[in-house]
Amino acid sequence: MIILTEQAGTAVKAAMSRAGKLEAGLRVMVEAGGCAGYKYLIGLDAEPRVDDAVVEAGGVKVFIDPDSQPLLSGMTIDFVESLEGSGFTFDNPNAGTKCGCGKSFG
Repeated sequence: MIILTEQAGTAVKAAMSRAGKLEAGLRVMVEAGGCAGYKYLIGLDAEPRVDDAVVEAGGVKVFIDPDSQPLLSGMTIDFVESLEGSGFTFDNPNAGTKCGCGKSFG
């Protein structure tokens, strides 16, 4: 359903370690907003919610709520570091349009 690159998996595991949440998972969801209609939200979550899909990607448990699942299916999450900064990037085959910041889609 979702692919985490090796770099993204390493970044998530480092965040879990820093937060002292080694058993946590990565919550990935979509919410209305952003420049293009929808925006990505990601964060650590202690455990999945009752109706979440739970997938293992990049050695990390990923929690996806039912409303976000169709919008995120097939997406690849990467983590990049550059002179401009570092952060997660999203390659989503379901995105018809993307904004310039790469954090929202339509």
